Amino acid sequence: MVKKPYIKGPFDDVTAWIGSTQSFVSHTIIFLSAFGTAALGFAELDTMLLVLTTAVSLEAIYLAMFIQMSVNKNTDSLREVEEDIDEIEEGLEDLEEDIEDLVEEDKEEEKREKQQTEALDQLTEEVHRLLQLVETLKKK
Repeated sequence: MVKKPYIKGPFDDVTAWIGSTQSFVSHTIIFLSAFGTAALGFAELDTMLLVLTTAVSLEAIYLAMFIQMSVNKNTDSLREVEEDIDEIEEGLEDLEEDIEDLVEEDKEEEKREKQQTEALDQLTEEVHRLLQLVETLKKK
């Protein structure tokens, strides 16, 4: 599987900044300033609220897009991790099969060794009997 490298885009920095303390402080200052302009008489309250509401609505739309972009990026990343996990699971299954084959081969080898040992024991007993028979025949 060929993984495409992640290329950091220009909106990644914006998305990261939006969730920061600096963003919180900046937004607080902007909102206080907006209400301050109305309170100090630099703008009418209705006009300031209209501009502020419009700005906040536009910001909410862009924030939703940034959030969706982050979700898409994380989804792609999770898919890659899922593919990696699938590859690892396949590798583990192959290893399990290899281990089972080795265990089976060991059992067969033990069985062959046992048969050879039994055959050797029988041959040894037969040789001893033949030797005894030869000794007996020599004495006669």
